[in-house]
Amino acid sequence: MRMRMERRNTMAVEKFAAPALSALLLLLVLTQVSGQEGEDTPDVLDLSPSSLCKDRNDKEYFRLTTKGDCREVVRCDRAGVSDEIRLAALRCPTGLSFDVYGQNCDWGRNVNNCDVLSKPRKVLPNIFTDEPVCPDGELQCGDGKCMDKKLFCDERPDCADGSDENACSVEQDPNRAPDCDLSQCQLPDCFCSADGTRIPGGIDPAQVPQMITITFNGAVNSDNMDVYNTIFNGEKQNPNGCSIRGSFYVSHKYTNYSAVQELHRRGHEVGVFSITNKEDPQYWTEGTYDDWLAEMAGARLIVERFANITDGSVIGIRAPYLRVGGNKQFEMMADQFFVYDTSISAPLGRVPIWPYTLYYRMPHKCHGNAQNCPSRSHPVWEMVINELDRRDDPSFDERLPGCHMVSSCSNIQSPQQFGSMLRHNFNRHFETNRAPLGLHFHASWLKQNKDFVKELIKFIDEMIDRNDVYFVTMLQVIQWMQNPTEITALRDFSEWKEKCDVKGQPFCSLPNACPLNTRELKGETLRLHTCMECPKNYPWVLDPTGDGYSFK
Repeated sequence: MRMRMERRNTMAVEKFAAPALSALLLLLVLTQVSGQEGEDTPDVLDLSPSSLCKDRNDKEYFRLTTKGDCREVVRCDRAGVSDEIRLAALRCPTGLSFDVYGQNCDWGRNVNNCDVLSKPRKVLPNIFTDEPVCPDGELQCGDGKCMDKKLFCDERPDCADGSDENACSVEQDPNRAPDCDLSQCQLPDCFCSADGTRIPGGIDPAQVPQMITITFNGAVNSDNMDVYNTIFNGEKQNPNGCSIRGSFYVSHKYTNYSAVQELHRRGHEVGVFSITNKEDPQYWTEGTYDDWLAEMAGARLIVERFANITDGSVIGIRAPYLRVGGNKQFEMMADQFFVYDTSISAPLGRVPIWPYTLYYRMPHKCHGNAQNCPSRSHPVWEMVINELDRRDDPSFDERLPGCHMVSSCSNIQSPQQFGSMLRHNFNRHFETNRAPLGLHFHASWLKQNKDFVKELIKFIDEMIDRNDVYFVTMLQVIQWMQNPTEITALRDFSEWKEKCDVKGQPFCSLPNACPLNTRELKGETLRLHTCMECPKNYPWVLDPTGDGYSFK
């Protein structure tokens, strides 16, 4: 009760994703800023909110002064009474500073722009006009020159002022993917809906299986295999008699590939989480096509070779920090025959979103992800991450922002709260459109909270006692969506019967522990655990097979 009372006595709380600080809570206060208040903020003097907000993105935070401790910023809010413009103030927690370039809170030592009021203003093209200002097929640069429409947002500046690359969001890109067209977008290859809530196949919700995906990302090794073996012990079965499944997005360093091979042998899904798992979020947001190619296609080469996965089943990607790489990432995925991404999050809403293909425009706001969602059409599935409602008692607690990873639901302090949160979110999905419920974890979070593992297993046991709930992989979700099947016919759904109940021993009980180094990580000797032969070098970005050849 004490925790709940504390939450009620605070002002509105906003979740804010920062590099390596995904669980931070920031205080959000709506306040009027007038000319008189400018006396305390000499950097803006007597500027009114309307002047400050002219031509400014509502999502952009900026400073009113460079004095002080670098923690306070504001953004424009146009949702006030009578459409008046207000300023929403935000303050980073003690010890952190606001990075106006990165638009997040970070440790003070990492922020070097405390003397800067706002992000540099970019020259915008003159795209949306009442009357045509250029010939057909052309658009106007910020300097007035007309250019071929196809040159806009192609990641190469063509306008002299660079404005053709400055308005390229999902909403702004003049070459963006079209809105959903149900007459053209047909299963099994394409799925879309206007708001993302439509059930595939038009099946009655009561006949739709409630699919639950349990996923992990990061290295797989002895530090977390005990957690995985506890959750997926081979004894828990879905209503069709097959073992429950999970999806694992594997990063390279410190991964034991004999353990990955065992997860795959048991029927779990293996995807990639990059080679380097670099801590710099901008590296992922601003990465080039070649960066994404080397990191993800290279990671797949490593997994397939050293975990001996030869069935072509490594088809999914999750971006580190969920920092989506925009169109570059998805162009690479299409070229390399990756089937799906699971990095984009949808904001918490009354009805959750179903996965969709990116042939057409995404059906929700680009939420988080540094606003770098793909704007163009791509032949890729997006296994969207629906934010969880972090409240453990919705009938009592005030509304809070959602969280995408279970471990980022920072208000969950006890196993009881955790269990209540799981059941509440299950009901949110089950009682509406039964979109897949994603429970996305960092294994270390469960490792540090062993009682939470027990609560998760209790929840799983409750669910498998039902006949309408299935714990499946992301691939199995796609398989069901491509061939929507009612609950009554799922026992014979062949796509879910593969590797139904795997028994037997691991491929090898004593893997090779190969001591290796690479010129890319000078001074480091790393052990590569694998049932396969040891390579010459430690696999890394430029040499993913360890054979010594360059990937780029």
